[in-house]
Amino acid sequence: MPAYFYHMIFEDLKHPGCIPKRIVCLVPSLTELLYYLELNTETIGITKFCIHPADWFNTKARVGGTKTINFKKVQELQPDLIIANKEENNRDQIEQLAKSFPVWVTDVNNLEDAFKMIEDIGHLTGRTNAAADLIKQLKTNFCSIKICNPSIPTAYLIWQKPYMTVGSDTFINDMLLRCGFHNVFADHLRYSVITLEDLRSRNCRLLLLSSEPYPFKQKHVDELASHLPGTKIMLADGELFSWYGSRLLKSATYFNQLITQIQS
Repeated sequence: MPAYFYHMIFEDLKHPGCIPKRIVCLVPSLTELLYYLELNTETIGITKFCIHPADWFNTKARVGGTKTINFKKVQELQPDLIIANKEENNRDQIEQLAKSFPVWVTDVNNLEDAFKMIEDIGHLTGRTNAAADLIKQLKTNFCSIKICNPSIPTAYLIWQKPYMTVGSDTFINDMLLRCGFHNVFADHLRYSVITLEDLRSRNCRLLLLSSEPYPFKQKHVDELASHLPGTKIMLADGELFSWYGSRLLKSATYFNQLITQIQS
């Protein structure tokens, strides 16, 4: 679906009287944002991965997974807005939905993109002031991060068997930079397969193992430590590194705690 198609939908929805009343959200972090903006009545459908907030997860209609949308269920809900994401959702499925319903596709690769997305959702849903207040608070929070100096050569793993890391064109990479962590795989594409030898050859001094999408545990830290004796290996909260909605309110405090732990 051409990018301008979604832009036209967005422009149409911004007109007075076009505020959506039946929203289906296909992005977990944005479902939580809709909750933060108090769109409880308006949000009628979410995915099985939209685990926050718990009361929505337990009560809202579920329309499948982020990449396995239940079209029949969406049809039954008759939404007047579907919120999707370029990375998290399947393009073919989104284009199919767009034939019947207004779809807004987000594309967030850094914190500034997140601010713009939050602003846009505020306009779309009639929550302009609440969105602006959220952005203001997030900017204040992120200014409080005590950045590592000097920067630490860092790798961030999101998967194992095979090991996968993040490149420079990802939201996670932007979060790493804001902590003062230098991504040693910044020259790679978005999500790339790497090996233990790659970690050794890049002089990785800090290795962060994310809690999602692969749920790394302490046993993985111990296993990798035997192969990378000169590397500090730690578990990382994947939601606070990759969710770009209202969960960002918790990120700066977490990053400061993580940086303090590393430096000590």
